[in-house]
Amino acid sequence: MRDPIVEEVRKWRMEHTRKFGGDLAAICADLRSVQEASGHEVVRLAPRRCNARRLSEQQGEGQE
Repeated sequence: MRDPIVEEVRKWRMEHTRKFGGDLAAICADLRSVQEASGHEVVRLAPRRCNARRLSEQQGEGQE
């Protein structure tokens, strides 16, 4: 099943990638400039620490 919205996003992403010749730094710089020009507030949250013990317990659930 093809999703027309996903197809449109992928098409735009490929056009954007071609525009910058696949240069990731240039792509990111362009996206940051678009973000700044939008005037919307950008929220940056601090990274959350992973509780390794809890994570291993969750991964172990249901494997018995």
